[in-house]
Amino acid sequence: MNHGNHYVYILECNDGTYYTGYTTDVEKRLKTHERGLGAKYTRGRAPLKVVYEEAFSSKREALQGEYRIKQLKRSEKEALILKNKEGVQDVCSKEL
Repeated sequence: MNHGNHYVYILECNDGTYYTGYTTDVEKRLKTHERGLGAKYTRGRAPLKVVYEEAFSSKREALQGEYRIKQLKRSEKEALILKNKEGVQDVCSKEL
């Protein structure tokens, strides 16, 4: 899965909600979120858990993937997360 430096990730917040974002370093970005310095949405919602991550070869492709995920309903995000856990890769880069 590591074929690029650009990632789309989904965090599960402690209140059960999801946050989708873009980064070049998922671990570093997670730590930033946990310190309350990431997105306003995740502040006060720690602990956070990375439940989805996908690598892209360009920032443009990653941002397009992020946008597609953000348009999904919660149930569709949950299906995407489940597929990812089952080892299906690059799911958000395909048409959903």
